This record gives sequence, structure tokens and C-alpha cells, in this order.
Amino acid sequence: MITPELFDHLVELAALELSPHEAEYLRRELNNQLRALQELVAVPLDPDIPPALHGINYPREIRPPLRNDEWIPSSHVETILKQAPELEERYVVVPEIPHQDLE
Repeated sequence: MITPELFDHLVELAALELSPHEAEYLRRELNNQLRALQELVAVPLDPDIPPALHGINYPREIRPPLRNDEWIPSSHVETILKQAPELEERYVVVPEIPHQDLE
């Protein structure tokens, strides 16, 4: 369950501005979603079923072929670049995301 304290912490991390009414509504809805997930987890499954098995048999013979990746240049490049707050050599500059190397 998402407590009001945990929710307030998550709202702060996400830099959201919510009214008390919006915050309580959103917290209640998130808790409803968590309850629904807990109900699904409680459904007993045969241990022989692989986790990613699709419910419908979709054999290779009837699958549509994968599409090739295709690069299609945009005709709106200038319009898009004008919307960026900062550019460097026609690349959009974004803030660095703090991270740490996993060792």
C-alpha cells in the first residue's frame, strides 16, 4: 500500500505539483491498481507454463514477416529544432542525468 508519506516522497521526486484533492485521488487510484496486481499474482499458474507464453498459438508459418528498419527523414526539422530550449550544432541539448556505474 502506498502510504501518504511514501506518496508525498514520490511526488517530490517526480517534481509534481498536485492539489491535496488531486494527490489523494491519485494515491487512491494507485493503491487500487496495486490491489488489482496483487489479485493477479495470487492466481495459481501451472509451473510448466513459461512466463512469456502467449495465450494464442501463433506459429511461425502464419506470423507476418518483420518489417525492415527504414529511416525516413522528417520534413519538419527546422520547426522541431526551433522548439528546443537549447541547441548545439543542431543537436538538442538535454540535462545530464545523474548516474553511477554498476560494478
